[in-house]
Amino acid sequence: MAMMNVEIISKEIIKPSSPTPHDLRNTKRSFLDQLAPTSYIPIILFYQPKNGHHVDNQVQTSSRLKNSLEQTLNHFYPFAGSIKEEGSIDCNDEGVEYYEARVACKLSQVLQHFKGEILNQFLPFEPYESHEILLAVQYNIFDCGGVAIGVCVSHRIADGATATTFLGAWSATSRGDHVLEAVCPNFDAAKYFPPKGIPWGVGDMGVSKENIVTRRLVFDKSSIAALKEKASSMKPPTRVEAVSAFIWKSLMAISKSKPAPARVNIAIHAVNIRQRMVPPMPIHSFGNLWYFATAILSPHDELDRDSNYGILASKLSNALKEIDGDCVKTLQTDSIPESLTKSVEMYSKGEVEFYKFTSWCRFPLYEVDFGSGEPTWVCSPSMPFKNLVVLMSTRDGNGIEAIVNILEEDAVVFDSNEELLPFVSWTIN
Repeated sequence: MAMMNVEIISKEIIKPSSPTPHDLRNTKRSFLDQLAPTSYIPIILFYQPKNGHHVDNQVQTSSRLKNSLEQTLNHFYPFAGSIKEEGSIDCNDEGVEYYEARVACKLSQVLQHFKGEILNQFLPFEPYESHEILLAVQYNIFDCGGVAIGVCVSHRIADGATATTFLGAWSATSRGDHVLEAVCPNFDAAKYFPPKGIPWGVGDMGVSKENIVTRRLVFDKSSIAALKEKASSMKPPTRVEAVSAFIWKSLMAISKSKPAPARVNIAIHAVNIRQRMVPPMPIHSFGNLWYFATAILSPHDELDRDSNYGILASKLSNALKEIDGDCVKTLQTDSIPESLTKSVEMYSKGEVEFYKFTSWCRFPLYEVDFGSGEPTWVCSPSMPFKNLVVLMSTRDGNGIEAIVNILEEDAVVFDSNEELLPFVSWTIN
């Protein structure tokens, strides 16, 4: 599909409808916020046109969205602020960016393809460029009356769980459900995880200067069941562990095909730690509240090629279990965890190949209803990180959609991997 014409017809700054009280003006960023990328979390939600919902109706809907966004920002006030140099958020009510755009095609034409350069046009800006704004929205209206809502949330102050909580609260306000008090976030993260002096700059460690291409792999319920059985371990992996291990194995095949393959392969899986703390934090806690589970495959592990997948699934499962209450306590001390220091050292020396996974499978993104129905598709478009995999539930909740970002030069090996074919339907970007 050729590039389409997306025309920005208006741009506004939306501010909280009530000023943020003076005693809430300063929100500290936590140690975990310090570790997060400096880029944005991009999310696009697509909505089919409803009967009678033509383009003119969508303009009215946009007005309702802006009003409800003002109210929602009263509770999520850090999004309307700016980051100060000393590492806190000045909740100064400067506001968030809101764009409105017309798209010269039907929504159905977009849903037939997965192309990053097309999808990124529905976002307010390129999410891997530097901007001061902490939240921006683009409301896209298609010729048919369908809609795409593109959101860029700053990873410097929020993770995917916080972004989903925000979208849930905003959509509930838009449709008239008064649930804001129930999902009202708390801002205690820095109290639990005080900021630390970090000797290295994390920022966008891993952003590739080389060309990245994206593959969208869809695993249905039966494929996931087959993978879990294929792992053949005493305790079957979860569906996320099964899919992650399978993609890890497929990505390692790229390294093995090279003249000098990596001797050590490490899978890093982001883990939401809110419910793993003792006692647990509220699920609506604001900020970056995740840490890395690290599964390492050393040369001596590859003893039996046939059991390789089972080994990977088991290693991943064990690594994820290790992110428990005791692990979280080590993040709350004054020192930087040794595991983190080691990972950074190995990364900087280039001794190993890293494979990065994040799962959004439990995020209720398909429940984000702004008043005219639930989304027909939700995606996080391509990201310029080599070997980064984003997992999301399919709309029916039974399958998993994996967005796999790889170097362009590695695509030939990945695309010709015959082990993938029985398990996935996929789209090439």
